[in-house]
Amino acid sequence: MTPFEQTPGAADDTALNGGAAGVQSVDRAAAVLQILAREGQAGVSEIAAEMGIHKSTVSRLLAALVARELVQQDRDRGKYQLGFGILRLAAAIPGRLNLVQEAGPILRELAASARETVNLAVLRSGYAVNVDQARGPSTLGTQDWVGSLTPLHATASGKVLLAALTAEERGALLKGTRLPRFTSRTITSRVRLEEELLAVARAGLATACQEYEIGLVSAAVPVRDHRGVVIAGISVSGPEFRFDPADPGVLAPLRDAGLAVSLQMGYAPT
Repeated sequence: MTPFEQTPGAADDTALNGGAAGVQSVDRAAAVLQILAREGQAGVSEIAAEMGIHKSTVSRLLAALVARELVQQDRDRGKYQLGFGILRLAAAIPGRLNLVQEAGPILRELAASARETVNLAVLRSGYAVNVDQARGPSTLGTQDWVGSLTPLHATASGKVLLAALTAEERGALLKGTRLPRFTSRTITSRVRLEEELLAVARAGLATACQEYEIGLVSAAVPVRDHRGVVIAGISVSGPEFRFDPADPGVLAPLRDAGLAVSLQMGYAPT
């Protein structure tokens, strides 16, 4: 008998090979994995109590998951935790996820909501490279940024990407480019930039007000992958006379978009 087959007397147990009962077993197995992911470790009694099912059912679910190396048991404490099989499954995901493809619909929705230009940027060779763009209904003051290499220290997306690095990594990255001035508002002091990047890291939000181009303002948030590492920045930008990067009506949807893309890339917020 396999771990998923029903045993005599297990009234609340279900078999995996039959219709609605099979769906229920899959749902329960997924719930067990979620509990272990959240708690780190848990015993049969704890899992059974949270799920509201008999301990014998939990034991059979765990046995099936252990057999597939998705769960392992701590021999000393007797509790269960996620196994290395989970890592093998997770490792196959990032290579199949396409950032631009996953972000596209979310960028378009944000552009329609903010009524301004939305860009997706990644860090490449010391620049913030815009790899996708969605335009809002307002065409005045917009341009095609896709493929553009924009300075890290003078753009909102660039600041988000810089803030995710260590001070040493930033130093090595900026050593070759320095901090060139583009407008009178461009930050050219390394000390001042570090202070702002600390604030960006704490807030999860960066702004750039006419620092790259006169009249252009923007706000950006990070996109994280399954490890929690910042892999991109999403920005909303527009002309200064029309767009306020501090407007809560823009920032809330922008933050939501950053989280939505991150979730698509496998991010699991704690």
